[in-house]
Amino acid sequence: MHCAVMELRLATLEDADVTRRIYNFEVTRSTATFDLRPRTRSEHLRWIERHLGAHPAVVAVEQGVVTGFAAVSPYRERPAYATTVEDSVYVDQSWRGRGTGGALLADIVDRAADHGFHTVVARIEATNEASLVLHRRHGFTLVGTERQIGRKFGRWLDVTVLQLML
Repeated sequence: MHCAVMELRLATLEDADVTRRIYNFEVTRSTATFDLRPRTRSEHLRWIERHLGAHPAVVAVEQGVVTGFAAVSPYRERPAYATTVEDSVYVDQSWRGRGTGGALLADIVDRAADHGFHTVVARIEATNEASLVLHRRHGFTLVGTERQIGRKFGRWLDVTVLQLML
């Protein structure tokens, strides 16, 4: 049996269409993101452009297909937060359960450390058990829960906050 090899690499503007499709699936069908409307192509291109430097985005490529992506973003705008980042991990629904999310998270955490960041914060919708388990497996610890902090699909949503010190 031949095992497929996963490549992890920095995202480029050429990845915009596939990563936007993966992201917009979550926008319209899940609470993995609190965006309420799908991103346009130009909005997503700008998102990638913001992740070409100190706050990188990476993609997972398997069998020649981008199967997921992850990024670190500034946690807050105020200067004192400059060494803290927030992570995001999205895996195409047809590629889940194969280790893609774990590989992406490990890679983006390593890149955050290499870029000199001090801590990574994960803000996860409280019922997203797969993401909570993934982050705990990678050393993130519970900080707390923000109650009814968002509203999507007609219901209030809690956010569980986890943190990893680098």
